[in-house]
Amino acid sequence: MSTYLKAIFKSRPNRFIAICELDGVEVKAHVPNTGRCKELLIGGVEVYLRLSDNPKRKTKYSLIFVVNKGELVSLHSQDANRVVFEAINNGKIKELQGYSEVLSEKTIHNSRIDIYLKKTLNDGSIEDCYCEVKGVTLIKDGIAQFPDAPTERGCKHLRELLKLKKEGHRAVVFFLIQHPAGDYFRPNWENDPQFAETLKRVNSEGVEVLVYKSINTLDEVKIDDKSLDFTLDK
Repeated sequence: MSTYLKAIFKSRPNRFIAICELDGVEVKAHVPNTGRCKELLIGGVEVYLRLSDNPKRKTKYSLIFVVNKGELVSLHSQDANRVVFEAINNGKIKELQGYSEVLSEKTIHNSRIDIYLKKTLNDGSIEDCYCEVKGVTLIKDGIAQFPDAPTERGCKHLRELLKLKKEGHRAVVFFLIQHPAGDYFRPNWENDPQFAETLKRVNSEGVEVLVYKSINTLDEVKIDDKSLDFTLDK
């Protein structure tokens, strides 16, 4: 049985709060996505809220899904980390198989990287990998694009991955398309040329780019274990 409540999106007074109509009553819901999502959160669209049992929260609900282009889109950006982490642990990501240890979040230098992978080779040496996850919800002209709003924090993560690569670690930026209509990826050159340029540069210097998408239902969000094509060009 679904734990989600169907509602209608009305407005978004700030990036953290959405006003929704639930059973004819307006309620406030937390939006767990700091992106603009303006192509998704349009007045009158169908959304799905999750009720929180935390009495300390300012809002009783979280806006988890929105229906767009007939698809259920996940707006829970942090859930992308969980989906990718579980997929790696279950051997669903072919490019990241063979590691004996997979940790969620690893602090190094001045950053906290989403996923850390490690294995010990036959000669006793350590081979590891730092993986930063980015959830993608924006679809333009049938192509998934990131970001939907300029992100200096995203650029910082890319520069950190490049630093780790130059220090001898494997470094991966993993784009999880959380909108099922997206089957191809490019950085959003028009919206954030700095991020796009940085992504293209770090990739040319050895930071790997992986693109997958999630399969979303109200009962489960999991990964489609087929990597997707992408371009980093304009």
